[in-house]
Amino acid sequence: MKLSAPVYHLKRKAKLLSRDEGIPLHKALNRIAIEEGYNAWSLLAARHSAVTPASKVFAQLTPGDLVLLGARPGQGKTLMGLGLIVEAMKAGNRGVFYTLEYTEKDVLDRFRAIGVDPGKYDSLFEFDCSDAINADYIMQTMASAPRGTMAVVDYLQLLDQKRESPALAAQVAALKSFAQARKVTIVFISQIDRSYDPLRKPFPDLQDIRLPNPLDLNLFSKLCFLNNGEVRFQAMS
Repeated sequence: MKLSAPVYHLKRKAKLLSRDEGIPLHKALNRIAIEEGYNAWSLLAARHSAVTPASKVFAQLTPGDLVLLGARPGQGKTLMGLGLIVEAMKAGNRGVFYTLEYTEKDVLDRFRAIGVDPGKYDSLFEFDCSDAINADYIMQTMASAPRGTMAVVDYLQLLDQKRESPALAAQVAALKSFAQARKVTIVFISQIDRSYDPLRKPFPDLQDIRLPNPLDLNLFSKLCFLNNGEVRFQAMS
């Protein structure tokens, strides 16, 4: 069954519907799915997302990677981050999502948005919205994380918000060493500077990362940028 628009456009339509009518995102998604001829969003997603952008990116990651995931608002970076966690959990690994932006309910709704039943991975998924999130906190809470664990931090600039925390560069360097030693993958969702103009270049790049304080972006082993439903992935040399 052909969709009236790409899946990412339908997701965006559902988000607007959820906001405009004050209904949960998963209900908005189901309404959109019904309009497309499916009984539920999970059925639509399963039919049209067998090979997802997240699965393609995940296939190029290895334990120990430190990944930068950047996009302007509304381009799907949170869904991509959660999609990477889902791919890890499908392989039997743990997934951790660190955020101060979302509630646990928000995250569960977004799992449903990518066609995932959150209950299926109860024993593997951990949500953390502690006010204490910084590099030391992440390393402490992941001290016993098994090889292959996928952690997503929403977002990179979060580490730079507290004056009492070490410099951002020191925190990222510590997490890089930690990821390599523990063979876990840490993905940082990143804000993109408002000056980025998609009419001038199709994807943001390292020059567009919003950095209030200095950071050597070569600390990241893999880069992933999103724009208009497309993904650009690269490994750092």
